Amino acid sequence: MKNTGTLTITAHGDREIVMTRSFEAPRNLVFDAFTKPELVRRWLLGPDGWSMPVCEIDLRVGGTYRYVWRHAKGHQMGMGGVYREIVPPERIVSTENFDEAWYPGEGVGTLVFTERNGKTTVTQTVLYESREARDSVLKSPMEQGVEAGYRRLEEILVSMRDQGMEKGAK
Repeated sequence: MKNTGTLTITAHGDREIVMTRSFEAPRNLVFDAFTKPELVRRWLLGPDGWSMPVCEIDLRVGGTYRYVWRHAKGHQMGMGGVYREIVPPERIVSTENFDEAWYPGEGVGTLVFTERNGKTTVTQTVLYESREARDSVLKSPMEQGVEAGYRRLEEILVSMRDQGMEKGAK
């Protein structure tokens, strides 16, 4: 088990990674932050130096999403997938494919949003096609990127909550 701040990452079974992080915000705000492009492009950036010039989300079963990140030094990385299940504000299941595959095959991600006493826990499970694919992701700097993004997300959520946006992003 890895624990960076409040992010916990565990290998589960032969092909899964489970990431868990809690946020001081109501579930509907956290769900919005994962599903509204104007919010996603503010936090889902990984380490410093990256921007997200493309953030397209068609949030419906069968709809697609597309993200493209660009580093200040000119590097670019793109990925996308298809939504398989959406239960607002509880659960999202989608595929994950990178333009330049850095792990073999397709991933299937499940996001679960659980609220308790105004605090929301996000559990993200990614199922890979093989143990080798899962292990290559665990060996990558993915953990640092996820933690950096979640730190930004926490700041955005606190700001939204303090501005009284509990009913969703405007």
